[in-house]
Amino acid sequence: MKYSGIGGQAVIEGIMMKNKDDYATAVRKPDGTIAVEKDRYVSLTEKVKFFSLPFVRGIFSFADSMILGIKTLTFSASFFEDDEESEPSKFERFLDRCFGEKLESVIMTVVMVFSVLMAIVIFMVLPLLISNLFRHFIPSSTVMAIIEGVIRILIFICYIKVISRMEDIKRTFMYHGAEHKCINCVEHGLELNVENVRKSSKEHKRCGTSFLLIVMVISILFFMVIRVDTIWLRIASRIILIPVIAGVSYEFLRLAGRSDNALVNALSKPGMWMQGLTTKEPDDSMIEVAIQAVEAVFDWKAYLRENFPEGAKG
Repeated sequence: MKYSGIGGQAVIEGIMMKNKDDYATAVRKPDGTIAVEKDRYVSLTEKVKFFSLPFVRGIFSFADSMILGIKTLTFSASFFEDDEESEPSKFERFLDRCFGEKLESVIMTVVMVFSVLMAIVIFMVLPLLISNLFRHFIPSSTVMAIIEGVIRILIFICYIKVISRMEDIKRTFMYHGAEHKCINCVEHGLELNVENVRKSSKEHKRCGTSFLLIVMVISILFFMVIRVDTIWLRIASRIILIPVIAGVSYEFLRLAGRSDNALVNALSKPGMWMQGLTTKEPDDSMIEVAIQAVEAVFDWKAYLRENFPEGAKG
């Protein structure tokens, strides 16, 4: 595998692919055609030099992915809006009067903030509260940190299992698989076509699912060392340390995505296994969408000539 620099995410009936500052979103419209929108997004880590420092850049890279993710999800959702001709409600007219053209960005900001807060409550605070029930008969802080971490991972698995039963989410996970398969295809020296993508792996070391698992594992190590007495201080420590844990986790994921070292590959295995929950095998129509998203921002033929001079396989 040779690092290509491209990455992406699944959206509603489509794929977003990003290469440096360029990104493209390809969506399979209800009429069966594929719509592709290409744009540029300059990362926060490029705008401010401090944000690009190791262990700092992970926090702002996560913010970038949230901002870009909501933008591309909004684009993909625009093809599937219902009741387009219905009259806007009084609340919608009120918001339009208040914010005008800025309404969409305001909604995006509110959604992003709410999503982050809910994630903190569900995956950081709730596991602590549940594990605290065992504190009366388990005196060891180290064991308690492990129990809390295990509960956190179990909550995450249960959450993914529940939402994956929804048809729309299941299809999104299939597009997620198509995204990974396209990247794996070119990074393993194969020509980018439906046949080669189909036989490529749907797991990839740079996946956000792996990042989340790394965060959970590293949080166990942090909370083994950091010990406070009251429940309120423990809750505060979980929230305050999120940026630090995210920064450390990002550096490992960044290393894993660029390395074929045996130790790094072994440490990446749990994250790859976890992707079995969030990626599903796509059908050929989904692969076609993913290929168009890649080709809009990435010259894979030039990449193959440069990195696989012996000739592309397949």
